[in-house]
Amino acid sequence: MRKQLIEQTAVDVATQVRAVEDSIETALAEIAELQGRMIRARATAGVGISTGHNALEHLSNALQGLVAARGGMANCHAALVDAQGKVPGLRTVSFGDGSECPPQKTALLRAVA
Repeated sequence: MRKQLIEQTAVDVATQVRAVEDSIETALAEIAELQGRMIRARATAGVGISTGHNALEHLSNALQGLVAARGGMANCHAALVDAQGKVPGLRTVSFGDGSECPPQKTALLRAVA
């Protein structure tokens, strides 16, 4: 019972980590699209480049923050993978030479003339 609870909790954490990573990636894509729209809007309006520059700068700062958050999540993910090996019930146990699976046998095709 305890092992299943630990495993389910780990799955919940892993699912949430992936959701946060996906959210950051989506936000990065949305900011990139917004930057392009802001630049096109300025060009369409035919106004000077300084118009809206302050907003573009703030958006760029937000982008940098999200890029840093993305790196932080990557580091968090790696730390969780490392921690997994220290949690009873989540450790991987293997037997044999360390390879994950037995080597696949490939069938040989022979051409007959």
